Amino acid sequence: MTRTPTVGVLGLQGDFAEHQALLFDLGVAARVVRTVAQLDGIDALIIPGGESTTIAKLMDLYGLREPLVAFARSGRPVWGTCAGAILLARDVDELDRPGIQAMDIQIQRNAFGRQLQSFQSQVAIDGISDGEFPAVFIRAPAIIDVDASVEILATLPDGKIVAARQRNLLATVFHPELTTDVRLHNLFLSMID
Repeated sequence: MTRTPTVGVLGLQGDFAEHQALLFDLGVAARVVRTVAQLDGIDALIIPGGESTTIAKLMDLYGLREPLVAFARSGRPVWGTCAGAILLARDVDELDRPGIQAMDIQIQRNAFGRQLQSFQSQVAIDGISDGEFPAVFIRAPAIIDVDASVEILATLPDGKIVAARQRNLLATVFHPELTTDVRLHNLFLSMID
């Protein structure tokens, strides 16, 4: 009998409850992570959408930055959605403090405009079958450059990169947790050994 994996969802700010609910719907053990001790025993981690500056400040306040860097380096899967993708990126414009900086991507914050320019688009994603994914973009960043070791999973018609993977790291600049479509969560779960 194989052990059921436990997925942590960073719960400092943002859409952590929505990710946790989707994981529960999939029958996956999921727990909110707010302290260093809560990183113990999890097999994968989701860093949700929210406000990247606020999440980065709270990571510092709770002493989570270095433990999160170590977690990402451990080879266990880490998925950043929207603000989470910003925090995973090695290079970000206009972020007043470093994030986790584990993924060799460059991100532009608010690349699609402010809150009023939020939109939904059907996006074809490599590794996802059964049609396009209903991607929800809210004050979304864009991945504007990637290292050669990064696999681009999805772009918009204008060429903006909206999903990428580098080894154990997954970044989507939109909010899959705000839909009922669990295919991206299943793709992430497939990354767990």
